[in-house]
Amino acid sequence: MANEIVSPCKVVLAGTVAKGLLAEVKAGLEGLNGRQPHLQGILANNDAAAKVYADWTQKTCEENGVKYTLASVEKDQVEEAIINANQDNSVDGIIIYYPIHNNRQDQYLQECVSLSKDVEGLTHKYIFNMYQNIRFLDEQQLRKSILPCTPLAVIKILEYLHIYNTILPYGNRLFGHTICVVNRSEVVGRPLAALLANDGATVYSVDVTGVQKFTRGEGLRKRKHEVEEMPGKGLKDVAGLCDVVITGVPGEKYKFDVSLLREGAVCINFSSEKNFPPEVKQRASIYVPAIGKVTIAVLLRNLLRITQNRMLQEDGNSTSGDKQKSIPNGVVDKILDP
Repeated sequence: MANEIVSPCKVVLAGTVAKGLLAEVKAGLEGLNGRQPHLQGILANNDAAAKVYADWTQKTCEENGVKYTLASVEKDQVEEAIINANQDNSVDGIIIYYPIHNNRQDQYLQECVSLSKDVEGLTHKYIFNMYQNIRFLDEQQLRKSILPCTPLAVIKILEYLHIYNTILPYGNRLFGHTICVVNRSEVVGRPLAALLANDGATVYSVDVTGVQKFTRGEGLRKRKHEVEEMPGKGLKDVAGLCDVVITGVPGEKYKFDVSLLREGAVCINFSSEKNFPPEVKQRASIYVPAIGKVTIAVLLRNLLRITQNRMLQEDGNSTSGDKQKSIPNGVVDKILDP
């Protein structure tokens, strides 16, 4: 009887990664002196994926001591719902389940959310800071900027997998890694490529329009990433150079050609569709098939951060030595890591 061939690939599930992040959130909640953060969801579409996301969010909030309320409204009522939530002092964070209009009007709605309640990191200030590699909202570096949930979820997975080198300083911890991101959407793909490059990686961003190279220059000499067009290049030209391949193509027909993978690459899929065929396990060393539960854990982490930011602002008139009096020492440092 022939010996069965065992795949060398380790499959890592999102729930496993999320457990550690939720433990951080619980530790942070204990440091809020009894304050319970309140997340307001706004749902105005019939998209099945959005409804599932809303249900998962509610379940995770309830399991982790966070108050969650959902406003189900018509499309033309979303703007008013956002304004009401902005003005409601009992609401700490706002999440809107997109798409709503599925056009530029959704971008306008993102801008309607108050900066202090933008748990998704989609308002202009947060997006500007992300691309400019500005990590704090204040000169004292007490209040960290908020990052979009799905790109940050991928980063947290890479940290869990020890792709990030914690010996190096923040901003350089992906130095030496070459990463391919398939899909350059404005929602996830391009922000993710920028974040990875800002952390020191060489990133090949692949889309139907071609390939762009994101890097902070040779030897990480640049403060923020720069983008280089690569005319005539495609996935087949760059995939084999990469030790990490991340996909997010929304079409169910798309399947990544695993023959292009470097042997032993780490593969992560953030699409709701399965971008990698089963054969990926024969070439990858680590495979993360979905990231949904990590995204929700990051959402709660962002909510905790903006709640902490708000408490720090409320203490802003205190002396510098008392600035963190509402939050016990050590909790801010632990939770506000990148």
